[in-house]
Amino acid sequence: MTRLDAGVEESGSTRCDGPRAVLLAAREVPLGGVRAMEVHRSLPQRELPTVGAWCFLDRFGPQEAVMRVDPHPHIGLQTVTWPLVGEVHHRDSIGSDVVVRRGSLNIMTAGAGISHSEYSLGEGAVPLDALQLWVALPEERRHGGPAFERHDRLPTLSLPTRDGDAAQATVVVGELAGVASPATMHTPIVGAEISLPPRSRVRVPLQHEWEHAVVGIEGDLRVVTGSDLDETPVRAQDLLYLGVHRDEIELATEEGALLFLIGGEPFPDDIVMWWNFVGRSHDEIAVAREEWEAAGARFGAVEGHPPEQRIPAPPLPNVRLTTRRRRI
Repeated sequence: MTRLDAGVEESGSTRCDGPRAVLLAAREVPLGGVRAMEVHRSLPQRELPTVGAWCFLDRFGPQEAVMRVDPHPHIGLQTVTWPLVGEVHHRDSIGSDVVVRRGSLNIMTAGAGISHSEYSLGEGAVPLDALQLWVALPEERRHGGPAFERHDRLPTLSLPTRDGDAAQATVVVGELAGVASPATMHTPIVGAEISLPPRSRVRVPLQHEWEHAVVGIEGDLRVVTGSDLDETPVRAQDLLYLGVHRDEIELATEEGALLFLIGGEPFPDDIVMWWNFVGRSHDEIAVAREEWEAAGARFGAVEGHPPEQRIPAPPLPNVRLTTRRRRI
Protein backbone atom coordinates (compact mmCIF):
# COMPACT_ATOMS: atom_id res chain seq x y z
CA MET A 1 0.00 0.00 0.00
CA THR A 2 1.09 3.55 -0.60
CA ARG A 3 1.48 5.86 2.34
CA LEU A 4 -1.61 8.03 2.48
CA ASP A 5 0.11 11.08 3.93
CA ALA A 6 3.05 13.02 2.54
CA GLY A 7 4.56 13.89 5.89
CA VAL A 8 8.21 13.63 6.79
CA GLU A 9 8.85 10.62 9.01
CA GLU A 10 12.55 10.03 9.23
CA SER A 11 13.95 7.32 11.43
CA GLY A 12 17.19 6.27 13.03
CA SER A 13 18.82 3.26 14.60
CA THR A 14 19.70 4.42 18.12
CA ARG A 15 19.74 1.29 20.26
CA CYS A 16 17.47 0.47 23.16
CA ASP A 17 19.49 -0.62 26.20
CA GLY A 18 17.01 -2.73 28.16
CA PRO A 19 13.41 -3.78 28.77
CA ARG A 20 10.64 -1.22 28.25
CA ALA A 21 6.88 -1.15 28.69
CA VAL A 22 5.79 1.89 26.68
CA LEU A 23 2.21 2.03 25.39
CA LEU A 24 1.76 4.06 22.20
CA ALA A 25 -1.60 4.83 20.60
CA ALA A 26 -2.14 4.54 16.86
CA ARG A 27 -3.06 7.68 14.96
CA GLU A 28 -5.51 8.11 12.12
CA VAL A 29 -3.76 9.13 8.91
CA PRO A 30 -5.15 11.33 6.13
CA LEU A 31 -7.19 9.38 3.62
CA GLY A 32 -5.34 10.70 0.58
CA GLY A 33 -6.03 8.57 -2.48
CA VAL A 34 -7.85 5.78 -0.68
CA ARG A 35 -11.39 7.09 -0.42
CA ALA A 36 -13.70 6.36 2.50
CA MET A 37 -11.19 4.09 4.27
CA GLU A 38 -10.23 4.15 7.93
CA VAL A 39 -6.48 3.80 8.32
CA HIS A 40 -4.61 3.81 11.62
CA ARG A 41 -0.83 3.86 11.99
CA SER A 42 0.91 2.15 14.90
CA LEU A 43 4.46 2.52 13.53
CA PRO A 44 6.51 4.66 13.09
CA GLN A 45 5.93 6.76 16.19
CA ARG A 46 7.68 10.02 16.98
CA GLU A 47 9.33 8.33 19.95
CA LEU A 48 9.84 4.98 18.20
CA PRO A 49 10.74 4.89 14.50
CA THR A 50 11.54 1.18 14.24
CA VAL A 51 11.21 -2.15 16.05
CA GLY A 52 14.01 -4.32 14.72
CA ALA A 53 13.75 -3.89 10.95
CA TRP A 54 9.99 -3.19 11.16
CA CYS A 55 9.52 0.46 10.14
CA PHE A 56 5.81 0.79 9.32
CA LEU A 57 2.52 -0.73 10.48
CA ASP A 58 -0.89 0.38 9.23
CA ARG A 59 -4.27 -1.18 9.80
CA PHE A 60 -7.09 -0.46 7.37
CA GLY A 61 -10.38 -1.59 8.87
CA PRO A 62 -12.52 -3.11 10.09
CA GLN A 63 -14.86 -1.36 7.66
CA GLU A 64 -16.86 -1.66 4.47
CA ALA A 65 -15.07 0.24 1.74
CA VAL A 66 -13.88 0.32 -1.85
CA MET A 67 -10.08 0.03 -2.03
CA ARG A 68 -8.48 1.56 -5.10
CA VAL A 69 -4.75 2.01 -4.56
CA ASP A 70 -3.34 2.76 -8.00
CA PRO A 71 0.25 1.97 -9.06
CA HIS A 72 2.84 3.53 -6.76
CA PRO A 73 6.56 2.90 -6.14
CA HIS A 74 8.71 1.46 -3.35
CA ILE A 75 12.44 1.22 -2.70
CA GLY A 76 14.51 -0.27 0.11
CA LEU A 77 11.80 -2.27 1.87
CA GLN A 78 9.62 -5.37 1.97
CA THR A 79 5.85 -5.06 2.24
CA VAL A 80 4.12 -7.64 4.43
CA THR A 81 0.36 -7.82 3.78
CA TRP A 82 -1.65 -9.78 6.36
CA PRO A 83 -5.42 -9.78 5.68
CA LEU A 84 -7.90 -10.17 8.52
CA VAL A 85 -11.16 -9.82 6.56
CA GLY A 86 -11.84 -9.58 2.82
CA GLU A 87 -9.81 -10.01 -0.35
CA VAL A 88 -7.32 -7.70 -2.07
CA HIS A 89 -6.13 -7.94 -5.68
CA HIS A 90 -2.38 -7.31 -5.92
CA ARG A 91 -0.60 -6.58 -9.21
CA ASP A 92 2.99 -5.42 -9.59
CA SER A 93 5.62 -4.47 -12.15
CA ILE A 94 7.31 -7.89 -12.14
CA GLY A 95 4.12 -9.59 -13.31
CA SER A 96 2.60 -10.78 -10.04
CA ASP A 97 -1.21 -10.95 -10.20
CA VAL A 98 -2.80 -12.53 -7.13
CA VAL A 99 -5.74 -12.21 -4.76
CA VAL A 100 -4.68 -12.30 -1.12
CA ARG A 101 -7.15 -13.34 1.56
CA ARG A 102 -7.30 -14.39 5.21
CA GLY A 103 -4.60 -16.93 6.01
CA SER A 104 -2.45 -15.97 3.02
CA LEU A 105 0.69 -13.86 3.14
CA ASN A 106 2.01 -11.51 0.46
CA ILE A 107 5.68 -10.52 0.66
CA MET A 108 6.87 -7.97 -1.88
CA THR A 109 10.56 -7.07 -1.88
CA ALA A 110 11.19 -3.71 -3.50
CA GLY A 111 14.98 -3.80 -3.66
CA ALA A 112 16.11 -0.92 -5.87
CA GLY A 113 12.59 -0.35 -7.18
CA ILE A 114 9.15 -1.84 -7.81
CA SER A 115 5.61 -0.55 -8.32
CA HIS A 116 2.27 -2.18 -7.51
CA SER A 117 -1.46 -1.66 -7.11
CA GLU A 118 -4.04 -2.98 -4.62
CA TYR A 119 -7.77 -3.15 -5.32
CA SER A 120 -10.68 -4.69 -3.44
CA LEU A 121 -12.79 -7.09 -5.50
CA GLY A 122 -15.94 -5.87 -7.21
CA GLU A 123 -17.25 -2.37 -7.77
CA GLY A 124 -19.01 -1.75 -4.46
CA ALA A 125 -17.98 -1.46 -0.83
CA VAL A 126 -16.95 -4.75 0.78
CA PRO A 127 -15.80 -5.77 4.28
CA LEU A 128 -12.06 -5.11 4.61
CA ASP A 129 -9.55 -5.37 7.42
CA ALA A 130 -5.82 -5.99 7.14
CA LEU A 131 -2.40 -5.17 8.50
CA GLN A 132 0.14 -3.61 6.13
CA LEU A 133 3.70 -3.69 7.42
CA TRP A 134 7.05 -2.65 5.99
CA VAL A 135 10.47 -4.09 6.77
CA ALA A 136 13.61 -2.07 6.03
CA LEU A 137 16.06 -3.96 3.84
CA PRO A 138 19.70 -4.21 4.94
CA GLU A 139 22.49 -2.68 2.91
CA GLU A 140 23.42 -5.92 1.14
CA ARG A 141 19.88 -6.45 -0.23
CA ARG A 142 18.35 -3.03 -0.76
CA HIS A 143 20.11 -2.42 -4.10
CA GLY A 144 19.05 -5.78 -5.54
CA GLY A 145 16.19 -6.69 -7.82
CA PRO A 146 12.51 -6.82 -6.85
CA ALA A 147 10.77 -10.05 -5.85
CA PHE A 148 7.36 -11.32 -4.79
CA GLU A 149 6.19 -14.30 -2.73
CA ARG A 150 2.80 -15.62 -1.72
CA HIS A 151 2.40 -18.19 1.07
CA ASP A 152 -0.93 -19.92 1.68
CA ARG A 153 0.33 -22.34 4.34
CA LEU A 154 2.13 -20.92 7.35
CA PRO A 155 3.37 -22.80 10.42
CA THR A 156 1.56 -22.63 13.74
CA LEU A 157 2.47 -23.54 17.30
CA SER A 158 0.78 -23.77 20.69
CA LEU A 159 2.09 -21.46 23.38
CA PRO A 160 2.52 -22.67 26.98
CA THR A 161 -0.40 -21.78 29.22
CA ARG A 162 -0.60 -20.92 32.91
CA ASP A 163 -4.39 -20.75 32.95
CA GLY A 164 -7.02 -21.87 30.49
CA ASP A 165 -6.55 -23.33 27.05
CA ALA A 166 -3.35 -22.95 25.04
CA ALA A 167 -2.99 -20.03 22.65
CA GLN A 168 -2.16 -20.54 19.01
CA ALA A 169 0.46 -18.54 17.15
CA THR A 170 0.84 -18.30 13.37
CA VAL A 171 4.42 -17.51 12.40
CA VAL A 172 3.87 -15.08 9.54
CA VAL A 173 7.53 -14.15 8.96
CA GLY A 174 10.78 -15.01 10.68
CA GLU A 175 10.98 -17.32 13.65
CA LEU A 176 9.19 -17.81 16.98
CA ALA A 177 10.10 -20.49 19.54
CA GLY A 178 12.09 -22.42 16.95
CA VAL A 179 9.27 -22.44 14.39
CA ALA A 180 10.15 -20.65 11.14
CA SER A 181 7.99 -19.14 8.40
CA PRO A 182 8.85 -20.05 4.78
CA ALA A 183 8.81 -16.36 3.79
CA THR A 184 12.15 -14.97 2.60
CA MET A 185 13.35 -12.25 4.93
CA HIS A 186 16.72 -10.53 5.03
CA THR A 187 17.23 -9.69 8.72
CA PRO A 188 16.68 -11.73 11.91
CA ILE A 189 13.01 -11.02 12.57
CA VAL A 190 9.65 -12.24 13.85
CA GLY A 191 6.10 -11.36 12.89
CA ALA A 192 3.42 -13.59 14.42
CA GLU A 193 -0.34 -13.48 14.93
CA ILE A 194 -1.37 -14.83 18.34
CA SER A 195 -4.93 -15.87 19.22
CA LEU A 196 -5.79 -16.12 22.92
CA PRO A 197 -8.85 -18.14 23.96
CA PRO A 198 -11.16 -16.70 26.67
CA ARG A 199 -9.92 -16.80 30.28
CA SER A 200 -6.38 -17.74 29.30
CA ARG A 201 -2.93 -16.69 30.42
CA VAL A 202 -0.01 -17.76 28.25
CA ARG A 203 3.72 -17.28 27.95
CA VAL A 204 5.41 -16.13 24.75
CA PRO A 205 9.15 -16.86 24.43
CA LEU A 206 11.27 -14.02 23.04
CA GLN A 207 14.79 -13.71 21.67
CA HIS A 208 16.78 -12.06 24.46
CA GLU A 209 18.86 -9.72 22.27
CA TRP A 210 15.99 -8.68 20.00
CA GLU A 211 13.56 -5.85 20.55
CA HIS A 212 9.83 -6.58 20.43
CA ALA A 213 6.42 -4.94 20.44
CA VAL A 214 2.83 -6.17 20.71
CA VAL A 215 0.01 -4.65 18.64
CA GLY A 216 -3.59 -5.23 19.67
CA ILE A 217 -6.06 -6.35 16.98
CA GLU A 218 -9.23 -7.22 18.88
CA GLY A 219 -10.47 -8.33 22.28
CA ASP A 220 -9.31 -7.51 25.79
CA LEU A 221 -5.57 -8.02 26.06
CA ARG A 222 -3.31 -7.56 29.07
CA VAL A 223 0.47 -7.92 28.94
CA VAL A 224 2.55 -8.76 32.01
CA THR A 225 5.89 -7.03 31.53
CA GLY A 226 7.65 -7.12 34.91
CA SER A 227 8.49 -9.37 37.83
CA ASP A 228 5.95 -7.49 39.95
CA LEU A 229 3.19 -8.87 37.66
CA ASP A 230 2.01 -5.42 36.62
CA GLU A 231 -0.38 -5.75 33.70
CA THR A 232 -0.66 -3.28 30.82
CA PRO A 233 -3.99 -3.26 28.94
CA VAL A 234 -3.47 -3.08 25.17
CA ARG A 235 -6.44 -1.94 23.09
CA ALA A 236 -6.99 -2.56 19.40
CA GLN A 237 -4.28 -0.77 17.38
CA ASP A 238 -2.25 0.20 20.46
CA LEU A 239 1.43 -0.70 20.28
CA LEU A 240 3.21 -1.81 23.45
CA TYR A 241 6.97 -1.47 23.01
CA LEU A 242 8.85 -4.06 25.08
CA GLY A 243 12.48 -3.08 24.45
CA VAL A 244 15.26 -5.67 24.58
CA HIS A 245 16.65 -8.24 27.04
CA ARG A 246 13.42 -10.15 27.65
CA ASP A 247 13.22 -13.93 27.52
CA GLU A 248 9.41 -14.04 27.58
CA ILE A 249 6.24 -12.08 28.16
CA GLU A 250 2.92 -13.19 29.57
CA LEU A 251 -0.41 -12.44 27.87
CA ALA A 252 -3.81 -12.61 29.54
CA THR A 253 -7.43 -12.13 28.50
CA GLU A 254 -10.95 -12.63 29.86
CA GLU A 255 -13.06 -12.58 26.68
CA GLY A 256 -10.39 -13.66 24.18
CA ALA A 257 -7.95 -11.55 22.15
CA LEU A 258 -6.09 -11.37 18.87
CA LEU A 259 -2.72 -9.62 18.59
CA PHE A 260 0.33 -9.30 16.38
CA LEU A 261 3.88 -9.68 17.73
CA ILE A 262 6.70 -7.92 15.91
CA GLY A 263 10.38 -7.99 16.74
CA GLY A 264 13.87 -8.56 15.52
CA GLU A 265 17.53 -7.83 15.86
CA PRO A 266 17.98 -4.06 16.28
CA PHE A 267 18.47 -2.63 12.80
CA PRO A 268 22.10 -1.53 12.34
CA ASP A 269 21.66 1.33 9.86
CA ASP A 270 20.26 4.83 10.04
CA ILE A 271 17.37 5.08 7.59
CA VAL A 272 15.43 7.91 6.01
CA MET A 273 11.79 7.10 5.28
CA TRP A 274 9.67 9.40 3.14
CA TRP A 275 6.45 8.59 1.28
CA ASN A 276 6.95 5.00 0.00
CA PHE A 277 10.73 5.03 0.08
CA VAL A 278 13.23 3.73 2.63
CA GLY A 279 16.74 5.00 1.96
CA ARG A 280 19.84 6.26 3.71
CA SER A 281 19.97 9.92 2.63
CA HIS A 282 17.93 12.84 1.36
CA ASP A 283 19.66 12.72 -2.01
CA GLU A 284 18.85 9.06 -2.50
CA ILE A 285 15.16 9.71 -1.80
CA ALA A 286 15.15 12.72 -4.15
CA VAL A 287 16.59 10.65 -7.00
CA ALA A 288 13.99 7.91 -6.52
CA ARG A 289 11.21 10.49 -6.57
CA GLU A 290 12.54 12.06 -9.77
CA GLU A 291 12.77 8.67 -11.48
CA TRP A 292 9.20 7.79 -10.51
CA GLU A 293 7.90 11.10 -11.77
CA ALA A 294 9.80 10.60 -15.05
CA ALA A 295 8.20 7.13 -15.48
CA GLY A 296 11.66 5.64 -15.84
CA ALA A 297 12.48 1.97 -16.18
CA ARG A 298 13.53 1.67 -12.54
CA PHE A 299 9.99 1.06 -11.28
CA GLY A 300 8.52 -0.68 -14.33
CA ALA A 301 4.81 -0.67 -15.13
CA VAL A 302 1.86 -2.53 -13.65
CA GLU A 303 -0.05 -4.38 -16.34
CA GLY A 304 -3.72 -3.46 -16.60
CA HIS A 305 -3.22 0.15 -15.52
CA PRO A 306 -2.85 2.98 -18.06
CA PRO A 307 0.00 5.44 -17.41
CA GLU A 308 -2.35 8.14 -16.12
CA GLN A 309 -3.38 5.92 -13.20
CA ARG A 310 0.05 6.14 -11.56
CA ILE A 311 -0.07 7.93 -8.20
CA PRO A 312 2.09 11.07 -8.46
CA ALA A 313 4.79 11.61 -5.87
CA PRO A 314 4.13 14.42 -3.39
CA PRO A 315 6.60 17.32 -3.37
CA LEU A 316 9.62 16.99 -1.16
CA PRO A 317 9.57 19.19 1.95
CA ASN A 318 11.52 22.44 2.01
CA VAL A 319 14.06 20.91 4.39
CA ARG A 320 16.58 18.13 3.94
CA LEU A 321 15.38 14.74 5.14
CA THR A 322 17.42 13.50 8.08
CA THR A 323 17.33 10.49 10.35
CA ARG A 324 15.32 10.62 13.57
CA ARG A 325 16.60 9.00 16.75
CA ARG A 326 14.37 7.00 19.02
CA ARG A 327 13.47 8.54 22.36
CA ILE A 328 12.58 5.42 24.34
